Amino acid sequence: MTSVTAKQLKDHPTDVLGRVQYGNERVAVTRYGKEVAVVVPIEDARLLERLEDLIDAKDVLKAIEEAEREGTISLDELRQKLSRQT
Repeated sequence: MTSVTAKQLKDHPTDVLGRVQYGNERVAVTRYGKEVAVVVPIEDARLLERLEDLIDAKDVLKAIEEAEREGTISLDELRQKLSRQT
């Protein structure tokens, strides 16, 4: 992955965006020598969003399975339980 400084990005945004859009590059942006962001092609960002959605869905299924296996409690019961702990 190539990198540019924040100043380079500010001074030449079309160059960086062109590299990303047409060259399908990922470009890290640095400030004071530290990577702080990445400019990526839109396809990469959309893929990341889909992956995050899949991970979230998997977590939801695990939570549902746990609730079915171990049961649930009402909100009032939870409040009572938490108030006893303080």
